[in-house]
This record gives sequence, C-alpha cells and structure tokens, in this order.
Amino acid sequence: MRDGIAVVRMARPPVNAIDIEFAAELDRALLSVESDHSGRAVVLAGGSGCFSAGLDLKVLPGYDREQQRELLLTFGRTLLCLYGFPRPVVAAVDGHAIAGGFILAIACDYRVGGQGAYELGLTEVRVGVPFPIAPLELVRAELGPETTRRLVLTARTAGPEEALAWGALDELRPAGEVEDRAHEVAGDLASLPPTAYARTKRLLRKHAISRMEDAVERQQDPALSEWLTPEAAPEAARMLGKD
Repeated sequence: MRDGIAVVRMARPPVNAIDIEFAAELDRALLSVESDHSGRAVVLAGGSGCFSAGLDLKVLPGYDREQQRELLLTFGRTLLCLYGFPRPVVAAVDGHAIAGGFILAIACDYRVGGQGAYELGLTEVRVGVPFPIAPLELVRAELGPETTRRLVLTARTAGPEEALAWGALDELRPAGEVEDRAHEVAGDLASLPPTAYARTKRLLRKHAISRMEDAVERQQDPALSEWLTPEAAPEAARMLGKD
C-alpha cells in the first residue's frame, strides 16, 4: 500500500504466464484488496519488460477438458472482478502484454504504457485458442467492434504507439516512470466521490458485465464444453520454438 493505493503486482517469472493457479492467485489478491477498504484505488503491475504474456502455452495444451474448464472459469472470474472492481484500477504496462495479459490491461479503468520496443495484441487464434465469451465481451466493450475485429481476427501484435492509437493505452511514459505515473493517476481517480464513481462505472459497463456473468457465473459459454482446438498443441509448440 502506498498513499492509500494498493499495488497488485503479478509475479510469475519470467513472463507472468497465466495458468490455473496464477489466475486463482490474482483473483484472491483482487478480492483481498476489495475487502480492505483502506485502499482507495489499485495499480495492477507486471514485471520489468513484461506485463503478462497471456496463457501459459507450455502447460495449456496438456490440460484435459476439466482443467480447461477450470481455467476458463477461474480466469473469467478474475476478469469480472477486475472489470467490475468498485474502486479505480490503473494498469502500469511497462512491457509485453499479449493475449490474456493484454485483456488484463484492457480490464483496467486507465492504462499507462511505457515507451519502448515491446508488443501488445490478441494472439489467441494464432495458437489455436478460440475466444471465450467473457474476454471477448470485455475487449469489444472497451475498444469497439471494429478494433476488436481487427485484433482478434488478424491475431497480430503491435508496439505501444499503435496500441495508444487503438485506445488500448491511454498514455505513454518513458521506461522507469510508468508505475509512478500509474500511482499518480490512481490517486487522481481516488479523489473522486467513491460512491458516484463505483455506480457510474458499473452502469457504464452494465451490458458487458451482464454478458460476462452469463458466460462465467451462469456457465453459458459453449467453450466450457469444448474449448481448445486440435491445432492448439502444435501451434503452441511452434510459437515456443520461436522464443
């Protein structure tokens, strides 16, 4: 906690790749901050050089159907908690934000990006992973249907300047200043009347949150029955082989 701003720092080296345990841990951290009313706002941060590289392609293809379902529900609840968080949440994106990692950033109220050579984007389709409803609704609500269509169906990545043009980032700061600026923005947002902020945020996101709740809490996402395609394992291996 710093000046009433809680920092939730993702810490699964080397790239904050998301598996079942990581998603559950992040969800618990957010719920803990939400229950502690001394925190007036939240900064979501990653490690140096990588916010989050998204789903862990080393373990995901090996998940059986029940584990796939568990990951979908756990990560979906994490996104719901983050997107519907009643206090301001600011992302400090000072490195790669890919696929699920990019969606975590998009779920925040304000996104401060770093200047530099790193990539952001939605690469799920490139590795044979169809989009579940909850993250797709979130991205569409935040970036609009046209930008979402381009990002999802081309599965390409881009640098921070282009992400700023998409509206995926709200501003860019030099490397080393991103987290401090995120704290500053979080403090500014926390100075707003909290009840009005929470109610307005919920109303603004009402439709997307409702669709996300249908998919996750009421388990109406078809991906819960059949998610990963047969292409996922070979494509994940090919992508990992490039690194």
